[in-house]
Amino acid sequence: MSQPWQPQPQYNPGNQPPMPQQPPGPPPGFGGPPPAQGQYPPQPGYPYQAYPAPYGQQQPSSGKPVAAFFLGLLVSVVVAAIYSLVMYATYKDASRNTALTMYVVHALLNGAAVGTVVGLLAHGRVGAHISGAVVAMLGTFFGYTNGIALISIDAGGLSGFSDMMVFDPFFPAKNWWGSQTDSEWHSLLGLLAAAAAAWGLAFVIGRNRR
Repeated sequence: MSQPWQPQPQYNPGNQPPMPQQPPGPPPGFGGPPPAQGQYPPQPGYPYQAYPAPYGQQQPSSGKPVAAFFLGLLVSVVVAAIYSLVMYATYKDASRNTALTMYVVHALLNGAAVGTVVGLLAHGRVGAHISGAVVAMLGTFFGYTNGIALISIDAGGLSGFSDMMVFDPFFPAKNWWGSQTDSEWHSLLGLLAAAAAAWGLAFVIGRNRR
């Protein structure tokens, strides 16, 4: 009859006491080693916080340049139409100096209105500022020429206006340029005033809204 299996005694020279067994730890690849005594466990990192770009490296400004152009054009048309009506209502009593002053004031108002709209909507877009200045100059020009057209209708009726459009369609533009009154510099002054007002206000307002 065979004897039951007995474990073989391990070789232990000197009869040293057996080593204590270590408690089972986490399997490899699971978690990390426990912190040593006197050390704090590592803290989780904080999410990255974006800081504003330094001066000279500003982020590109947002804005709506297309909406700024069309709304500025609409505002310019409205201001020019009001000036044309005022010019038509006062041309019989206003002196030459008064008419020239009204023209320059209208140019400033037209440019200021367009520049405000462009600055609020387009912010710092340079292209929108340039288009706003051009729109203000066109509004200044057509505001005066439309006023001349209304005056022509009042003076000669619709027949006189139709004759003017047939024989001299550029009469309002010639009158604006001052070929008969030697006021060319006033015409250019109005355009410059409109462009400067539109550009200046659009730049200042747009820079503050970046």
